[in-house]
Amino acid sequence: MKIKEITQAIEAYAPLELQEGFDNAGVQVGDVEREVTGVLLCTDVRESIVAEAIERGCNLIISHHPLIFHGLKKLDGSDYIKRIVVTAIKHDITIYAAHTNMDITTGGVNHKMAAKLGLTNVEVLDETGEQDHLGVIGTLPEPMASLDFLRRVKDAFHCQAVRYSGDTARKVSRVALCGGSGAFLKSTALARGADAYVTADVKYHEFMGDEDRLLLADIGHYESEQFTKEIFYDIICEKSPNFAVHFAKNEQNQIKYLI
Repeated sequence: MKIKEITQAIEAYAPLELQEGFDNAGVQVGDVEREVTGVLLCTDVRESIVAEAIERGCNLIISHHPLIFHGLKKLDGSDYIKRIVVTAIKHDITIYAAHTNMDITTGGVNHKMAAKLGLTNVEVLDETGEQDHLGVIGTLPEPMASLDFLRRVKDAFHCQAVRYSGDTARKVSRVALCGGSGAFLKSTALARGADAYVTADVKYHEFMGDEDRLLLADIGHYESEQFTKEIFYDIICEKSPNFAVHFAKNEQNQIKYLI
């Protein structure tokens, strides 16, 4: 099987035209006409991930976050991005990313988050156009006390810590979700009747103003999107590959917590 058959399957699931204008989803490095020897799945491409691909004999790395966002004027090894590109080229490794297109598509990042929390009746949170499907909202099987819900979130997403604001005396039933930097959808979550909104990268003042109406939880950017790898895995396995597909063992959140 050629690499392009896998990338085409991913793009059939999450078309590249769905990506935001700032994004750079798709092929980052390499030749999609090569035969696949193995696939390594990750959230972010780091030097340790490329080293693992070489060790495992994988010539395709699929990540959620793009390695390259801006043009590279030289490949002089002056930062980790340039070093990764050089190493990938030397070892005939193709690097591919499905980012905001995977955030937006049905069954993508936010639907995976909803599945992890066991939400039912899941709908798009903010549908502003034919392609702009941002976040999801759904219902817990049974209402939960706010602190119990936060503990459930912490466990489900393997969080070392959860930042939150809101009245913990309230019950949570209707939950809105947005993987990654989703604080801008807070007012939409309120308008859709959410009791809780789970996202990441919430700024200090964004926690304020609606504490009596909404439980706002910031679980961390990596934590909210880490299960995207499972979507990639399922897509590839539907192609019935005869090569190895691995979750990167060197995958880790680059942000550390001193607890």
